[in-house]
Parts: sequence; C-alpha cells; structure tokens
Amino acid sequence: MDTQKIARINELYRKSKAEGLTADEQKEQKLLRAEYIEAVRQNLRGQLNNIDIEEKDGTVVNLGEKYGNKRGN
Repeated sequence: MDTQKIARINELYRKSKAEGLTADEQKEQKLLRAEYIEAVRQNLRGQLNNIDIEEKDGTVVNLGEKYGNKRGN
C-alpha cells in the first residue's frame, strides 16, 4: 500500500473525529481500511512463510512449505 493511501486513511480518520464523514467518505474509508488490512496480512504471511525452524532431530522445516498452502495462500 502506498503512502498516499495511508495518508488518506489518516485524513479521513481525523475528519471523522472532527466533523463527521459523508456517506461516500465512509465507504471510501471502509475500502481503504480493508485494503490496508489485507496488505498487512499478506506482508505477515510472506514473513512467516520464509521462516525456517530447526527441529530437535536436526532437520530444518520451512513454515511456508509446511503450513503456507493449507488455506490456499
């Protein structure tokens, strides 16, 4: 997500607290927030999928290979 969209999320938040939002602005805010949350989730999944764990027996297991595709990600 680019910085302009994040700035717009913050702008809409401040406006909602100060004077309220129009129906169109509320829809825009909801869409931008959903997009932001999805970007955070994808980032976290990407990080977790690149973690290798060494088991007690010495084998190395990649979490992305072990769990990453179970939910279709």
